[in-house]
Amino acid sequence: MVFEAPKELVDKVYEAIEVAKATGKIRKGTNEATKVIEKGIAKFVVIAKDVNPPEITMHIPLLAEEKNVPCIQVPSKEELGAAAGLDIPTGSVAIVQEGEAKQLVKEITDRMNK
Repeated sequence: MVFEAPKELVDKVYEAIEVAKATGKIRKGTNEATKVIEKGIAKFVVIAKDVNPPEITMHIPLLAEEKNVPCIQVPSKEELGAAAGLDIPTGSVAIVQEGEAKQLVKEITDRMNK
């Protein structure tokens, strides 16, 4: 089950990705995200809602649930790509090492579990 981020949480998710990119380790793109989830090294996964066709990212929430990885959905692949430091939109991003985003990720997952 994918958790759809409410408006007030979306900015925190993008911020967590930016901080993790700068101080930890992230994997950008659906293929990379899928690989790190399967390997069991993903800590947090973000997918974009506006991916077309939706089949591209459809497997990620199921895989994340199976591996017990928090998975959250944000509205924009453009903003997700920008948060990950890309000039192009991306369908998904996985945080492998949180770095200084550890507290942000914890806040987000706590909100998801409520």
